[in-house]
Amino acid sequence: MTGRAIDQLLPYHNDPVLYERYIRDARDYILLAEKANGPVPRPVNCEYIWGDALHVLTAIEPDVRLINLETSITRNDQFWKRKYIHYRMHPENAECLAVAKIDFTSLANNHVLDWHYAGLQETLRTLETAEIKFAGAGRDITTATRPAIIDLADEGRVIISSWAHADSGVPPDWAATQHRPGVNRLNDLSSHAVNRIRDTIKTYQQPGDIVVVSIHWGGNWGYDIAAEQTRFAHRLIDEADVDIIHGHSSHHVKAIEVYKDKLILYGSGDLLNDYEGIGGHEEYRSDLSLMYFASVEPGSGKLAGLKMVPTQIRKLRINSAEHSDALWLNNILNREGRQFGTSTRLNRHNHLILDW
Repeated sequence: MTGRAIDQLLPYHNDPVLYERYIRDARDYILLAEKANGPVPRPVNCEYIWGDALHVLTAIEPDVRLINLETSITRNDQFWKRKYIHYRMHPENAECLAVAKIDFTSLANNHVLDWHYAGLQETLRTLETAEIKFAGAGRDITTATRPAIIDLADEGRVIISSWAHADSGVPPDWAATQHRPGVNRLNDLSSHAVNRIRDTIKTYQQPGDIVVVSIHWGGNWGYDIAAEQTRFAHRLIDEADVDIIHGHSSHHVKAIEVYKDKLILYGSGDLLNDYEGIGGHEEYRSDLSLMYFASVEPGSGKLAGLKMVPTQIRKLRINSAEHSDALWLNNILNREGRQFGTSTRLNRHNHLILDW
C-alpha cells in the first residue's frame, strides 16, 4: 500500500489533501507514525520503504516477484466520491517497484480506482512504461481479464490471473465492461466464477505452466475463513489446474492450506501500509507480516516448500522482525492452520518453515 503517507515520503508526491471523515491531510499519517516510533526521515529514496526486504530478496533471488499493489498510480485529482478512503502514488514514484525488481502487480483490488477511471488509465500506462506486468484491471473487460505470462526461458512459464471478489469492497460500477475500463470483478464464488477463471486460464495455458490465481477477497480483519472460500479454492485446483492461490485483502496474515500439494494463502497480510500509530485492531498486529517464498516442482506445480521471512512495519518501512515477533506469527499460523493440517516452525535464521 504505497499511497497516502508512503507517497508523501517519496521524492515525488501528490497533493496531500484527503477526503476522509477524520484526516484531511496525508502527511498527518506520517505524524501518527512518528508519535508511535520516533522521527521518520523525509524525503526518502525509493529504497527506503523496502528496508530490510531488499537484502532478503537479494539473498534468495526468487524467479518471480509478485505483489498486490493496493493503490492507484496517478496525479489525477478526481476521487471516487462514494468511497471514504483513497490511495494514490505519484507516477514518478513507480521507481519504488523497479528497485525491488517486481515482476508482477495484481491490480484487482478495492483501491485501484480510488482516483476514478482516469486514475486507473494512468496506472496502466505507468506500469506499461516501467515494463512491469499486471493483471486484474484494464481498459476493458478483455484486457482486465487477460492474465500475465512470465517466461522463465528454460525453467518454463508462470501464468498469473488476477481477480477481485465483491465482498472485498470493490463496487459494482468498478467492474470492467466491453466499453468501460475497470477491475476484473467476481460477483460471487459460484460454479460460474470457477468456469470463468478456468476458461480464462485454458485460453493461455501451455503444458508445464505454473498457474497462479491472485484474488482479493474477504474483509480486512478477522481470522475466520469462509467455507465458500475454501470450496472455491479447492475447485480452482481441481477444475482449473491452479497451482498457487495468492489471497489478499486482510491487513494481517491468515491461515495457510496445502490442498493436493497445492498452496493456498487465504490472506497474505500487508507487507507495507501506513497504519503505524493508528489505534484499533491491535490484536491482529497488522505491523507484522511475511515475505512468502514458495518453491514448486516444475511441470507439476506441486509445492516443494514454503519459507516465510517475518517483517515489521516501523517508521513506514519494512524491517526484519524481532525473534519475539516472529514467534508471535508462528503461533498464529499454527493456531489458524490447525483446521487445514498445516503448521510452521522457526529455524535458526528466524524464518518460518511450513509443514503439512
